[in-house]
Amino acid sequence: MPRETPYLQVADQLRARIKSGEWAIGDKLPSRARIAAEYGVGQSVAQRAMERLIIEGLLEGRAGSGTYVRRPRERLRMVRSRHREHRGGSPFRSDMHEQGKTGTWECHSTARVPAPDHIAERLAISPGDPTVFTRYEFLADGQPVQLSESWEPMAITGETPVVLPEMGPLAGAGVVERMRSIGITIDLAVEVPRPARASQRTANLLGISIGDLVTEIERTYYDTDGRPVETADITVADVRWEIAYEIGVPRV
Repeated sequence: MPRETPYLQVADQLRARIKSGEWAIGDKLPSRARIAAEYGVGQSVAQRAMERLIIEGLLEGRAGSGTYVRRPRERLRMVRSRHREHRGGSPFRSDMHEQGKTGTWECHSTARVPAPDHIAERLAISPGDPTVFTRYEFLADGQPVQLSESWEPMAITGETPVVLPEMGPLAGAGVVERMRSIGITIDLAVEVPRPARASQRTANLLGISIGDLVTEIERTYYDTDGRPVETADITVADVRWEIAYEIGVPRV
């Protein structure tokens, strides 16, 4: 084998054996030592080859148990649209309804969290200014779909009934609807998607493997004066969801 790519060639061979049906879904692969001996490579090469197939979604590692052939997962399309926040109620629940699924979520909010430097910059406030910080875990038919961490300046919502997203008269409503209720009109959302790999925590929460591809979206909402009123970091498992952006084209 060429010295620079032995793990890729081992990965190719393992991939071909999986696709031929030599190992069925749920089967446990031989140990790293056995694979290394079979292909005449070091155990570190065998490990890299198996990690490559974990990243591709063909295998999954189970702590303390071994490496198994993974069941293919349905990959659906998540449409990010300028209309998604104007449907009323929860945009996520509406998105999942369009997929024939029931959207739910779990969340926890903490008030008076000092804004970290990078969040303060996104919200155009001073570092350390109080915010409401909320962690979300979004589910479709009980299965994890996406994670989100959201920050809202308390200078905007602090003395209002909607200070906490999951409490008050609009509990569970989207950001646009909650802000509208206190006289703030959101007319722009900026999203910056970036590819990344799942960390241990992200993998555990999304039910995927460490190192799986994820899409991280940095989203910020702006009101009609151009003021940022909320920013969030959203994480979606690439193995399950592809993200499409719906962009309206003005009529001439």
